Amino acid sequence: MHCVKKVKEDIYYVGGSDRRLGLFENVYPIPYGITYNSYLLMDDKKVLMDTVDRSISQQFLENIEYVLGNESLDYLVIQHMEPDHCSMVSCLLQRYPDLKIVGNMQVKKMLKQFFDLNLDNYLEVKENDTLNTGRHTLKFISAPMVHWPEVMMTYDAYDKVLFTADAFGSFGTMDGNLFDDEVNFKSEWLSEARRYYTNIVGKYGPQVLNVLPTLDIELLAPLHGPLHRSDIEWYVEKYQKWASYEPEDKGVLILYGSVYGNTENAANVLANELSSRGVKNLKVYDVSKTHPSYLIAEAFRCSHLVTACVTYNSGIFVNMEHLLHDLKAHNLQNRTVALMENGSWACSAGKQMKDFFEGMKNMRVLEEKVTLASSMKEAQQKDVEALADAIVCSMENE
Repeated sequence: MHCVKKVKEDIYYVGGSDRRLGLFENVYPIPYGITYNSYLLMDDKKVLMDTVDRSISQQFLENIEYVLGNESLDYLVIQHMEPDHCSMVSCLLQRYPDLKIVGNMQVKKMLKQFFDLNLDNYLEVKENDTLNTGRHTLKFISAPMVHWPEVMMTYDAYDKVLFTADAFGSFGTMDGNLFDDEVNFKSEWLSEARRYYTNIVGKYGPQVLNVLPTLDIELLAPLHGPLHRSDIEWYVEKYQKWASYEPEDKGVLILYGSVYGNTENAANVLANELSSRGVKNLKVYDVSKTHPSYLIAEAFRCSHLVTACVTYNSGIFVNMEHLLHDLKAHNLQNRTVALMENGSWACSAGKQMKDFFEGMKNMRVLEEKVTLASSMKEAQQKDVEALADAIVCSMENE
């Protein structure tokens, strides 16, 4: 049975939800599932905007058949070649043999890599090329590395809709409510939108800034998550902040790697001291229990990071080291960092963490540091208080 929704007078949502998948890209936990969005434009020419993952193939095909009725499909616009958006290309060509695929030169190259297809009907488009479908004119906008090199966006000038590929997407299923003003987006969705951006696209901030929309837009239509028709300027500003690697909030994120709980105890003592000094936006995470994708999103959000780490095999505790490499890989920068280290002998985690952060862009490491020998004693209380004072002073001066 079809399950479609009208987005605009001529545009239908023909995608669907996957609540069974546990890991997006086999990496990122998605406890609330994921949507695969696809849109069908019913003009003089019938145009499908991207396909979906094979996991919802039956729903997708029934949706298209219902909306088309007795009509045929004229064009398939491919904005992004990742398999969760293009896995149904071969199936559509079998059902609609006269279908023309619309994409740029790199899309065509990737189609040949993923499929064995006859591309005689391929319509290659370049930056700012247009396609007239009747009442609508579609304009194609290159968006390389947001987050693959072939990505493009499509602007429908008639309805002022920007089809944004993976930009402005989010983890989670929409459960019947397609639009941001039908859900509590700011309170319930923003954290998953942030986690989606920072982990999927976060490395490519300069490329995101180059393509952020300046068009007259009434609707953002991404390939994952809710469609945005309210507070569009607010959401674009969030992307500007994330893509610029500027902290979203003035707050402290404390990340600890602890084996037997002693380093965790020191992290909790520091959090208590910061709270006593009026710091309100505090978050404390165990790097061994929380998936790195959540910690990366929090690091993008907060202005100040504290890494509290036990020395392990003469190095950084393995899960902390993994997280640090992830932070660097996602290009995190412009943060103030404080360090806490622990070691029963040959304590060296602090120096190695400092060296790591100094190898990242625009990361300020505070001189104050807490060093423990196995567990925290009264003698270290003054060190923790001094570190808390330094963090608060840094927050007040930024």
